[in-house]
Order: sequence, then C-alpha cells, then structure tokens
Amino acid sequence: MLETVRDRARPYFEDAPPAHDWHHVRRVAALADTLAAEQAAPVDERIVQLAVALHDIGREREDRGEIDDHAAWGAREGSRILADVGASEETIDRVRHCIRAHRYSNDVEPETLEAEIVCDADNLDALGAVGIARAFAHGSVIGSPLYDPDVPPVEDETAAGRSQYNHFYKKILELPERMYTDAGRELAADRATFVREYLERFEAEAAGEA
Repeated sequence: MLETVRDRARPYFEDAPPAHDWHHVRRVAALADTLAAEQAAPVDERIVQLAVALHDIGREREDRGEIDDHAAWGAREGSRILADVGASEETIDRVRHCIRAHRYSNDVEPETLEAEIVCDADNLDALGAVGIARAFAHGSVIGSPLYDPDVPPVEDETAAGRSQYNHFYKKILELPERMYTDAGRELAADRATFVREYLERFEAEAAGEA
C-alpha cells in the first residue's frame, strides 16, 4: 500500500519549487525512519510513512493561493487517496491526524507518537545545511529579500521576517523548542548550532568583515 500511495502522491509535486518538492518528502521519510528507530515505545511506521508521503500534497496549491491551509486540504485529499487504495477507516483517521498536525503555524497538536514523529521529521528538514538551502530557495519563490541590513531581526515586527536572513530568527531557530521527541530535540539542537554559526558568518561577510 505504501508504494501505491507514494505513486499517487508524487504527481502533486511535479511543478513544486525546491523547498517543498518530492525530494523534501524523501528526506522527511528518511528522518522519520531515524526518529522511529530511537523511540522506546512502539511506533506504527506504516502510519508514519503514509502520512509523510501525503503531508505536503496541498503545499503548492496553498503557495498559488488556491487554498488557505495545505494541511487541512491535504488531510482531506489524503483521506480520499487512502480510501481509493483500500485503507481501513482506522488507518485513514490516524494518517489524517498526522497530516493535520504537521503544520508549524496551525493550532493542531499531535496526539499520537506517529504524529509527533511526522512533525519532528518535517521540522528537522527546515534546520541545518538543507534547511538553509530550503529557506533561501523558498525566499526566491516568494520574492523575499536575501538580507536587509536596515531591518535587523530585533527591529523586525513581522511574523515570518522581512528577509530570509530574518526568517531564521523569526521561525527556523525556534524549531528546536517545538520538537516532541527526545531524538528530534537532539538532532534539532545540532542542526540549530550549525545554522547559528552560518548566520554569524553571513552577517560578518555582509558587513565586509570576513
């Protein structure tokens, strides 16, 4: 069933920009495997991987302004796909919750270990070297400036940041505090350290000091 669902999900990413393309899904799947292997409690990895395959199928639609919430839309569309391939109602309900709960900016808290793993894996891909690349790639798509020295993060009153540089301080570096699993927190701390070191170097170079 998993490979069938992946085959059904992949066309939703055909025209997706780099930050949320099918490669993102594959990285989140690998991270979810890593996190699941570190859990003391039993994990239904089938539920986790089904949710990972479907979690961003609505992302491009949201980016185009066609829907308001890709997690809510993806949960509905994902449920339809799972029903089409013969998944049980229990499986559909559990996967739907994982998809609804994965989004950073919504108010749906994960209520299962599987949902926590999906959240952590998705957020981990926004940290570290890959996360830096994704942030700047996404910024180019939405037309966000790379860096604006006239608007430092401490004076930036926007939620997401007026530049991609500020976005790291507004959102990305807060991700370690949003991790649900011990393994996720450990990986997030390491990746966040790398991001901070990068930002220090970035600012020094931007100021002509390095």
